[in-house]
Amino acid sequence: MFHRGEVVELTITDYSFGGRGISKVPTEDGHYVVFVDNSFPGQKVRARIEKKKKKFAEAKLIDIIERSELEVISGFQEISGGPYIYVPVELQEKAKKETTLELFRRIGNIKNIEEVFDTFISSPEHFFYRNKMEYSFSCIEHVPATGEEIDNSFALGFKRRGTWWKVENLDKPSALFDEQWETVLIEVRNFLKATQLPAWHPPQKTGFFRHIVVRKSFFQDQLLINLVTSSEGLDQFDAQAFSDFLHQKLGNRLAGFQHTINDNVADRAKIENGSVQLLYGEEKVIEKLVGLSFEISMESFFQTNPKCAELLYTKALDYVFEGEIQSNEVIMDLFCGTGTIGQILTTRKNDVKIIGVDIVAEAIEDAKKNAKRNNIHNIDFFAADVGKFLKEFPDYQGKIGTIILDPPRAGIAPKTLLKVIDLGAKNLVYISCNPSTQARDTETLIKAGYRLDKLSLVDQFPHTGHIESIAKFVLESKN
Repeated sequence: MFHRGEVVELTITDYSFGGRGISKVPTEDGHYVVFVDNSFPGQKVRARIEKKKKKFAEAKLIDIIERSELEVISGFQEISGGPYIYVPVELQEKAKKETTLELFRRIGNIKNIEEVFDTFISSPEHFFYRNKMEYSFSCIEHVPATGEEIDNSFALGFKRRGTWWKVENLDKPSALFDEQWETVLIEVRNFLKATQLPAWHPPQKTGFFRHIVVRKSFFQDQLLINLVTSSEGLDQFDAQAFSDFLHQKLGNRLAGFQHTINDNVADRAKIENGSVQLLYGEEKVIEKLVGLSFEISMESFFQTNPKCAELLYTKALDYVFEGEIQSNEVIMDLFCGTGTIGQILTTRKNDVKIIGVDIVAEAIEDAKKNAKRNNIHNIDFFAADVGKFLKEFPDYQGKIGTIILDPPRAGIAPKTLLKVIDLGAKNLVYISCNPSTQARDTETLIKAGYRLDKLSLVDQFPHTGHIESIAKFVLESKN
């Protein structure tokens, strides 16, 4: 039917979980299904076949040839990280809800999923909701209006969809990040271009300007900006002049500016890590969640949509406290990151013992600092692999009433999930940024004697295919 690498034109008729449009191509043997990332019903698209199976294929979106009649074109710039910016939010949410519940019905084998479903939590802000954004430089520019590729250019914006070497200039706000900053970004581009130092050349791994990373505190309404460059031509760059320019444009909204020199050729290396010089203000900002303060540096992990994260954590803790929590009961927060949810838990009940575990040592250090900042004493944090930690501390078996799980997108490793099950907690509150892996784990938990009691969905990332879920499991029988 198709071959791998082939570029085809397809009409999208349906939507499947994770932001994959469905095209049904007629054949003599019936319809052949092609899944196209980041597409929506009604669109005619150009896509590249990435995987080919007997009954279906998977494709990457290249261009939208014709818009869906459901889309409403606005003044925002469409970027690869916000493919549904022109799809009305209510249609995005409807598609996310229906396809996620179907996922639990099919993969989790929850036939009564509508009875278990609790609520769909919308993002409080549908636009300008992100608190971190990374912008790339490239001397290879892609021009969306014409489709042409320009060499020896100076582009600052986002990678062209499906590529790693060319960048589309951001000429107007994307509607995902701070509106003032993205309006000023054109002037930033012009200022840096005028230095005559080159933008990064991704294939050759040469050039000077590499990235700009921006952190936002909604609580302070301030921005922390990090310019990442190589050292190639460093003596010709006046970083202080650029710092002054940013302060002139942003005024008191500029919390801090730092310049990072990073000669690591890996494009996805930890770009914030290198030789860092703070040229203005502070190297961190403060964000508040549910009344608690959290110190965030450029490297810190923190919820990308903090206003929606408050609603997510509130719902998760509602599930924790639906059952009776005894004084001095141990609550375990696994994959705890910077310990946000455990600390918020103490605002509801401060006579329980909370244990937070995460493999990322830097996140645990941030967690300890934030707990001290918030004067929280009934929580201990451990930097350890969750599976190994549970093996090294067998004394907790049978003594934990509730476990909160918030694993990465890959979900919980099967052996680790079995160790969690062995702890015998009466309640599990499982937060997932990838419901497909949560649906998979649901079947394992049910076989182990747990019942899926409630499921809520949270739209933390409007205009994308991502959706988060919160599941409450109750132990009915120990198998």
